Amino acid sequence: MSAHEHCHHQVHWIFWPFVALWRFLALIIEITGRLVGAILGFALMVVGLIATLTIIGAIVGLPLMLIGGLLTLRSIF
Repeated sequence: MSAHEHCHHQVHWIFWPFVALWRFLALIIEITGRLVGAILGFALMVVGLIATLTIIGAIVGLPLMLIGGLLTLRSIF
């Protein structure tokens, strides 16, 4: 069992999307490993940055950068 399966805390409904995203990132880290997760997160941040440089791509680029940053952060901790 992983660490997030042991603790069952009540999450306020407004924070549920953030908790779900964090658990999804934890699942990716469990499957791929920390180093691959960090590399994948960094790659998503770079692709998001490149997409953000175009005005139209900013709609996709900003969430990519956010998810990449969170994935890298989750890989470190």
